[in-house]
Amino acid sequence: MIDLGISKMALIGAVALIVIGPEKLPGVARTVGTLLGRAQRYVNDVKAEVNRSMELDELRKMKDTVEGAARDVEQSIHSGAREVESSLSGAEVDALSPESIEAAPVYPVYKHPRKNWRLKQGAVPHWYKTRNGVRTRAQSGAARVARYRPQKFN
Repeated sequence: MIDLGISKMALIGAVALIVIGPEKLPGVARTVGTLLGRAQRYVNDVKAEVNRSMELDELRKMKDTVEGAARDVEQSIHSGAREVESSLSGAEVDALSPESIEAAPVYPVYKHPRKNWRLKQGAVPHWYKTRNGVRTRAQSGAARVARYRPQKFN
């Protein structure tokens, strides 16, 4: 590439000052600077695009190799399962007699515990609150007054 040192830059500046003139030199320098900046951004964008395309190609190759390996593993598992199935097919008929089927334990079907989202769960257990007299239910002011109003004696 072009090797521009301080001495060469000074020589180019002196020639530009003589040829262009001192009045137009700042405008020309600004224009040249903006054009060089655009050129650098363009070159950087092209480099980034080339790098992205190279990485994309590498990822595609890696994806193909992983998919091939997964297919091979799947085929080996299926072939092994077929071999085990064929070897057990004769023994399986003998083992599945009606007496052995009835003796097998029956497990209940799992049911998801539906949580009541309206019920606020605190960190302090309910039994602890009741033992220490902490309120566990929300109560309106009127209901609280009615509850704790002294009883009239007859």
